[in-house]
Amino acid sequence: MLGPLGLDATAEAVYRALLGHPHATAPEHCSRLNLTLNQFYSEISELTDLSLVRPATGDDTRLVHVVDPRLALETLLARQRAELAAREQQVRAGEAAVADLLSALPASAPGTGGSPVVHLDGVDHVRDYLDRLHEEVTEEIQTFATGGAQTEENMRASRPLNQRLLGRGVRMRTVYLDSIHNHAPTVAHVTWLASLGAEVRTAPSLSTRMIIADHRVALVALDDQDSSLGALVVTGRGLIASLEALFESVWDRAEPLDQAEPPGREQKHDDNTLTRQQHETLRLLARGYTDEAIAKRLGVSPRTARRIATGLLVHLDARSRFQAGVHAAQRGYLRAGGPKP
Repeated sequence: MLGPLGLDATAEAVYRALLGHPHATAPEHCSRLNLTLNQFYSEISELTDLSLVRPATGDDTRLVHVVDPRLALETLLARQRAELAAREQQVRAGEAAVADLLSALPASAPGTGGSPVVHLDGVDHVRDYLDRLHEEVTEEIQTFATGGAQTEENMRASRPLNQRLLGRGVRMRTVYLDSIHNHAPTVAHVTWLASLGAEVRTAPSLSTRMIIADHRVALVALDDQDSSLGALVVTGRGLIASLEALFESVWDRAEPLDQAEPPGREQKHDDNTLTRQQHETLRLLARGYTDEAIAKRLGVSPRTARRIATGLLVHLDARSRFQAGVHAAQRGYLRAGGPKP
């Protein structure tokens, strides 16, 4: 009840006990409050620092003298009012400084109404912009989470941020790669996100890392494998509409987290079906992607991508990738509405 004045629950309990039983001894207070003597005297020290109590005079039988609450609490309130006024003055000074700084920025800086596409050079500038973006988002955030398995460092750092976003009622939709199902810590992380209200789906491949906030601004990585290249901040309405259309298209085809087909079954198929990951690999092979490029899109290692490709050659009874493409086309794998991926 007195928390806003700086007292925790234990300090307040001791304060109320001193008010109600001014002549009780320290052991009696400890027994009543279920505290040790060390804990009790620690709270007495805190109350003394707040000027709510002070040492009793030599001829006083009380443990401490409790200052008249009408005076002590009003003094505490006055101190907090003064601190608040000082903080408000600091905020106003900060706002003025920020306004001066922003007015001096070139028109192409993100958020100043300049170019609809702005380059953020390097990972530090991207992180700074992301911190600001996440604080400003109020409605929805849509994300392509490329790279497959997430690092423990990134997951740990993102948890407080995600909790704040979801706690503010922001809708969060994220598409991860199917390959995360092979990494238990990442699955545990996204399951935890879903338990907080985030919407999570997985897709066999993603083209690039992308974040769209409030249907008004997007951040698109220039190269997922080289963060030093930075990212593009996109604010043009037409561009945002196109990126959202891309997101919705992938979202509609993606599988909910608990329904997604785990990858890694290259050798476990019948004659008529391919896994989603195999089907996507076949599509990328037909478009001329290298093993390294396929690995990047699937969020797996190049070795795994090569193993999937080799399994497809066997499945399609092909001696080369070109022949595999021909056989795949003949069987309808590369047609919309062909055999189920």
